[in-house]
Amino acid sequence: MCVYKSHFEDSFFPFSLWTLILCSAFIVRTPVQGEVLVIGSNLPIIAASGDDVILPCHLKPRFDVQGLTVEWSKPDLKPDPSDRLSRVEYVHLYRDRQEVPDMKMASYFRRTELFMDAMKHGNISLKILNVSEEDNGRYRCFIPKLRSRVKSAIVELVVEASR
Repeated sequence: MCVYKSHFEDSFFPFSLWTLILCSAFIVRTPVQGEVLVIGSNLPIIAASGDDVILPCHLKPRFDVQGLTVEWSKPDLKPDPSDRLSRVEYVHLYRDRQEVPDMKMASYFRRTELFMDAMKHGNISLKILNVSEEDNGRYRCFIPKLRSRVKSAIVELVVEASR
């Protein structure tokens, strides 16, 4: 390094700073060894209207989430700005070791479920019953209190019309 510095004295500092910035960017994006990550699906889930579907989401490595809050939402849906009392509603909300139906969007009432026994192994996949074209879109699985930099994942659902 000394030879390099003496030969390129004028350009050493900018190059070192650039190298430091570039390396820092890679470090930030590299998962910490042992860190638990929320993993969804890179491919869209395709279903026909009327099908039951599973939106895959899990933790890697396996991690028991039974004592944590798990939120499934549609991030592209925004609350109605004309309704001052509107609140965030969920496709499915699991809190305090049970489903919270009163914060669920009405169109998903009695149509969603988690795999309760599999949650101890980090499976937070969501099953949606009897899908329709209105269910098309992006879904977000999110664990707000997970001690990780990656607390959520996006899964896309494409529902095709019945033939």
